[in-house]
Amino acid sequence: MRWLIYLGIILGGILLYSQVIALMDLDPMPGDIVYNQGNWHINIPVLYSLGAVALTGLIVWAVKR
Repeated sequence: MRWLIYLGIILGGILLYSQVIALMDLDPMPGDIVYNQGNWHINIPVLYSLGAVALTGLIVWAVKR
């Protein structure tokens, strides 16, 4: 049950950070999710988001110690 909470926090962080990273207008990396349909252009930077979540997790872990 505890892993489900951690998974939810990680997915929430990915969604939050993906919007922040998208505003930074970085070059797309392999593994990013890109959806183009007419006037809709959605880009979800998965690798950048995972990196940002991992870095935030390391910072929180270091502060807790």
